[in-house]
Amino acid sequence: MKSSVLYTALAVGIVLLVSAAWAEVEPKVGSTKWQLDFEFHDPQRISVRLPGEDHETTYWYLLYTVTNDTGKDVQFYPSFHVVTDSLQTVECGANIPPRVFDHIKARHVKEFPFLAPQKKVTGPLLQGKGNARTSAAIFEMFDPEANRFTIYVSGLSGEIARVTNPAFDNSKPKSEDNPRFFILRRTLAIKYHLPGDAETRRQARPVRLIREWVMR
Repeated sequence: MKSSVLYTALAVGIVLLVSAAWAEVEPKVGSTKWQLDFEFHDPQRISVRLPGEDHETTYWYLLYTVTNDTGKDVQFYPSFHVVTDSLQTVECGANIPPRVFDHIKARHVKEFPFLAPQKKVTGPLLQGKGNARTSAAIFEMFDPEANRFTIYVSGLSGEIARVTNPAFDNSKPKSEDNPRFFILRRTLAIKYHLPGDAETRRQARPVRLIREWVMR
């Protein structure tokens, strides 16, 4: 009886954790803050043999173009994160050798002749299509057991919100581990499904489920 209760409690806890990982706060309707135009291609894989290695390493990448039609020049400092339904978080661009971008650029040179690494498209973004920037957000292969993942893109909007931390401990000083408030930013969430099992998902093409704005 005790074992049955314990297993039930663990199952409920896992469901709550997964639900929390996929839950977001809705942004304001009709926000007056600036927002950049963001076009993208669904993520693809690329395998690259790095110097000193005898095998190829596979990466994911998202090709995108960002255009400033806000009516004013803005600062563009994007951030890309992948969150899987297995609760893994992968930061795009982290620990990615430059050679990986070189292979992506060579693959798409005809379609995107002006493809630039992400570090060269950040900073002041001038207005108009003539100043649009195209790059690739690259990230390491994530958990093969995951069959759903979300790509979060921040830095595309000036809308922010400050929310109270319900777990703030008044008996302790404010710190990164004990903040009084959280700052949420208008973020693009692109959700995908990877069909198949853990083995076949390594080759499966992601199926886009939804593209929406959230506060995160």
